[in-house]
Amino acid sequence: MATKQEKTRYSDEELQEFKELIMAKIEQAEENYKRLKDTIMVDESNPTFKMMEEGASTLQKEVSSQQAERQLDFIRKLQAALVRIENKTYGVCRITGKLIPKERLLAVPHATLSIEGKEIEAQRKKKS
Repeated sequence: MATKQEKTRYSDEELQEFKELIMAKIEQAEENYKRLKDTIMVDESNPTFKMMEEGASTLQKEVSSQQAERQLDFIRKLQAALVRIENKTYGVCRITGKLIPKERLLAVPHATLSIEGKEIEAQRKKKS
């Protein structure tokens, strides 16, 4: 009885699907980043600012700045995923070497670990 050989990488067609998904996510993340940056760059020379408004404005700018930094990090991770697609290594767990399930990649397209790989990594961190 022949055993089904385990798939070691995604097909070019599947990689193209992932690429389109990631490109759309990058576009949306870049729009979010621009919107957040615009929020941060509000003209502070406006004389209508009062003491309380300035405090709230400063807090909002800090929150927006943190969100913008997270968006930039997300964009970088998505761009790294595009490089893995071009290298045809996309979807391969960096710990187990096994294919990350398609459902996981659709939910987290920049994932570099399978659930099994994440569990192994967590165990390693516990030991150190």
